[in-house]
Amino acid sequence: MAKIMIVDDAAFMRLTIKNMLKKSSHEVVAEAENGRVAVEHYKVYLPDIVTMDITMPEMDGLAALKEIMKINPKANVIMVSAMGQEAMVREAIMSGAKGFIVKPFKEEGIISALDKLA
Repeated sequence: MAKIMIVDDAAFMRLTIKNMLKKSSHEVVAEAENGRVAVEHYKVYLPDIVTMDITMPEMDGLAALKEIMKINPKANVIMVSAMGQEAMVREAIMSGAKGFIVKPFKEEGIISALDKLA
């Protein structure tokens, strides 16, 4: 079982992912509405895996990813992006992200991606 932090500025998206994960063996230990809060929560909760939206206010997912990788170079961060953000996804992978999930996604896709890292 992995401890997961869900990062997305859309509350409905955090809830959607959380509800999907309730059916799996993973536990949601934290949620964040932007990258700044994600970095703060990462230090406190030390999740096994982070699902990270890319486009968010205050600090975007790429900047948050880079900060989290400074804290823990082995962090397991999966980027969650909408179609059309391929360049950002490439940058995220080069910055240390372990994978990406394209919105809209299916439940089995997100659980499979998390299971691979757990």
